[in-house]
Amino acid sequence: MTKSLSLPAFAKINLGLRVGSRRADGYHEIGTIFQTISLHDTIEMNATEDPHIVLACDDRSLSTSDDNLVMRAVKSLQERFAPQQGVRIRLQKRIPMQAGLGGGSSDAATTLMGLARLWDLPASRHELAAIGKELGADVTFFLFGGTAHASGVGDRVEVYNDAPKKFLLIVKPNANISTAEAYRALDQRFLTSPNSNPILSTSQPAADSDEINLANLTNDFEAVVFDLEPEIRRAKSALLKAGASAALLAGSGSAMVGIFASEDAQRRAIQAIELETGWRVFPCKMVGRQEYQSAFGDLAPG
Repeated sequence: MTKSLSLPAFAKINLGLRVGSRRADGYHEIGTIFQTISLHDTIEMNATEDPHIVLACDDRSLSTSDDNLVMRAVKSLQERFAPQQGVRIRLQKRIPMQAGLGGGSSDAATTLMGLARLWDLPASRHELAAIGKELGADVTFFLFGGTAHASGVGDRVEVYNDAPKKFLLIVKPNANISTAEAYRALDQRFLTSPNSNPILSTSQPAADSDEINLANLTNDFEAVVFDLEPEIRRAKSALLKAGASAALLAGSGSAMVGIFASEDAQRRAIQAIELETGWRVFPCKMVGRQEYQSAFGDLAPG
């Protein structure tokens, strides 16, 4: 039986994000296209002979207590399938937090897939997805990777053919926006605007990955996030000025994603981009489903 594993936990971007009105349960309907990218955390797991769970992280600002999504993923899997199994986990963070890149959700999904192998569990894809849905809206997506349409609160995932591979620059400004804060601002704008359609839209992104127009993407959160944190707007302008064919907010922020047609264009942009104090830049590329699942071997559900 496998006793140790080291796995990547890939980040995601949103190739368009439309927000619908608030549901009865307090959440909003969304329509988005998730896309995995090469920027990733690393999760090292070692099985133990006792049922204790130990999580360590190289980023001391991240809680390693029971509220951490990795800890919650381990406990959920342990309670359902392996009450006598334990694990020591080391999480190496590279995906910036509060950026809209799905780092916590990816860490949780990677933990579920890794532990299913490490503990030699009979958990099916359906069972892992059910646990993932309890942990967070977009955890389920990271069991698949590649390009996928998500609806509901982000938990209903429809796998697409891979979008055309592009090179990216992720810029994380020296600003943070919580998801709750972004939604509150969007609701307030909706209530006070005479023309609410562009703010809370029920329209969806492209119906198929072959139809995604990467130069004409829309993220509804930009309407309010740029006002909350003008530094994020400046990051978008910096990417476009550096030659990006498009630039889009990642999730509800605060990272901006610049899209480039080639690695040469990406490289030139790295040299040309005008950074403000405290900004971080991550060159990366889109990761298709086959490449994503190859990184996990036979761990990833097919």
